[in-house]
Amino acid sequence: MHPILFQFGSITIYTYGFCIAIGATLAFSYMAWQGKKQFGMSFDHANTLFIILVVSAVLGGKFFFLLESPAYYLNNFKELFSGSGFVFYGSLLFCIPAMLFYFKKKNLPVWGMLDIMGMVTCIVHGFGRIGCFMAGCCYGTHTDSFFGVIYSHQKCQAPLGESLHPVQLYESAFIFLLLGFLWFYRDRKQFAGQLFLLYLMLYAAGRSVLELFRGDEARGYIIDGWLSHSQFIALIMISISLFVYVRLKKRQGI
Repeated sequence: MHPILFQFGSITIYTYGFCIAIGATLAFSYMAWQGKKQFGMSFDHANTLFIILVVSAVLGGKFFFLLESPAYYLNNFKELFSGSGFVFYGSLLFCIPAMLFYFKKKNLPVWGMLDIMGMVTCIVHGFGRIGCFMAGCCYGTHTDSFFGVIYSHQKCQAPLGESLHPVQLYESAFIFLLLGFLWFYRDRKQFAGQLFLLYLMLYAAGRSVLELFRGDEARGYIIDGWLSHSQFIALIMISISLFVYVRLKKRQGI
């Protein structure tokens, strides 16, 4: 694909970073708009929250990436922060407690804000997966179908010259469909927090299916060939989210 968007002299703009930047800009705009509209959140609060989430996402994504091969990256620590290598679930699991802490500290309604943040996450993640596709990371398994894509750029991380499932685009399409569902359902929700919990459960379920088309097996398995690390995390996430969902629903007498 096209890992490099363009070069101007010594300046290189990578497509992955560009896609993340677009997603982050749109997500911040939505968060600031809805936060102010629904709960009176100031721009300064939105800006601080955004910075906290960026830091948490980077630390979480890199920490979970380190866990894929601890011995190697502890001995080659610079490579851990070389710009490649990121685990979405790590970012998400680090961002959730950061959000909870910030919402409580600023006396913002926790569950209501989390409903907004579920959609914010979809926006960033959807564009991020397009960036993954362009960079050739998180690539798919071999396929002979007409869906197959062939990478040829030397800077791509995917195997070159082989027809692969564009699983990154599958996931991006799924995430944007999920975003559309949350947008449609937002005025129909029965209790605060419902959108966020639905996001966690639906994304985890969809991601578990998409894992079947992932070809970058370096991420590892809990049960070799049967249960990947991401699928294991998804099962835990669905279980916890479903438990909280039922409790909140009962608390509202629904």
